[in-house]
Amino acid sequence: MTGQTTSIRAALGGRRPTGMVAFTIIWIGQFVSLVGTGMTRFALTIFAWQLTGEVTALALMGFFAFGPTVLLSPFAGAIVDRASRKLVMMLSDLAAGTMTMLILGLLLADRLEIWHLYVAGAVSGAFESFQFPAYSAAVSTMLPKAQYTRANGMMSLVESASFVISPILAGALIAPLGIGGILTIDIITFAFALLALSLVYVPRPQETEAGRAGKGSLWKEAGYGFRYIVDRPSLLGLLMVFFVINFSGSFGFVLLAPMILARTGNQELILGSVQSMFGIGGVVGGLLLSLWGGPKRRIHGVLLGLALASLLGEGTLGLGRGPAVWAAGAFFISFFIPIINGSSQAIWQAKVAPDVQGRVFSVRRLIAQVTAPVAILLAGPLADRVFEPALTPGGGLAEALGWLVGNEPGSGMALIFIATAALGTAAALAGYLVPIVRNVETLLPDHEMVAVATGGVT
Repeated sequence: MTGQTTSIRAALGGRRPTGMVAFTIIWIGQFVSLVGTGMTRFALTIFAWQLTGEVTALALMGFFAFGPTVLLSPFAGAIVDRASRKLVMMLSDLAAGTMTMLILGLLLADRLEIWHLYVAGAVSGAFESFQFPAYSAAVSTMLPKAQYTRANGMMSLVESASFVISPILAGALIAPLGIGGILTIDIITFAFALLALSLVYVPRPQETEAGRAGKGSLWKEAGYGFRYIVDRPSLLGLLMVFFVINFSGSFGFVLLAPMILARTGNQELILGSVQSMFGIGGVVGGLLLSLWGGPKRRIHGVLLGLALASLLGEGTLGLGRGPAVWAAGAFFISFFIPIINGSSQAIWQAKVAPDVQGRVFSVRRLIAQVTAPVAILLAGPLADRVFEPALTPGGGLAEALGWLVGNEPGSGMALIFIATAALGTAAALAGYLVPIVRNVETLLPDHEMVAVATGGVT
């Protein structure tokens, strides 16, 4: 890879690209990598479902992949602010690629078991805890504030486009290539992402008063993110909305695949088609945000987006009985996600000083998403042992709610979708009732104004 990097850099004039050019190179690398990751996720979901036939097994895969990402976030953020953000991004990608290679080795040796996926997911999740703060903080040093929302829209576009392509490619290639072939493609895409990162220049942030105040031991720096957010009630209040939303939304993250497989008699093509609609909706939403730049008051993009994604997205998935309605629900969820995340990210990037964003964004992720692993753990047992039996003919809820979701396999999971849609909609709209959340953009000054008021950056 070193020789390739040198020759490519020479073609670029001998200098590492900076600014939007550098960001675009990273953006392309991440797109290719995310396509490979999505193909692997699709293939391993099918593998686990066919091996166990239980929602709980899929839920545990999600828990072990996601739990370490959330729990290790404060320490990851402190390390991101200390180290080169570019190096952190590269090491995170390398670790994920290594886990994929280990899974491939076990598969080829015919020794791959479900617990191997749990362990690999946990290790990948631990390193992934570095990716979000590193990428988010890198945007603040690479681009001017006016381009934050557009850049976040571009990243959402990449994630969504991979959702369109990955299930289709995986569904088409899994028969001729097998799971091993899918994993091999994923490894190649990781290498491409590393090459892209190696080409660009990612500046280190200038030190600010906030950065100096947060210096100390790793424990102190990890805790600084908590203190920073607690001292700013508007940011904490905004996080509380996501605290509830991520709890409700995580049920759907676990239940979508088993619900569709149960309702269609394991029709993988239908599952892949519905999952592709997540990508199509996200592509449309990401393109809109990239071209539009988001609402002038970004809090509207967050709160209204969350309410509509819950109501029109999760609610439609729960009420649907066939591919067309499920596809519509998937589209609506992902259409609003770029607007939600891009608007929220722009608020945080404008309000938090760049040299402490690693710490603050990691704690932000912990607070907002700590409920998600709990929901993931609850989803499997609730579906397998409570709601699915209750909605079968003769079950406790079959007569009362069968008219709404049916009495066939998958009906109990559909009812969970409807309940979480109602909870998510209520939480988002409640944000408008709290002034410190509704007025976050006017109550908190931008970090540039704070820097000027305290003597500038060093």
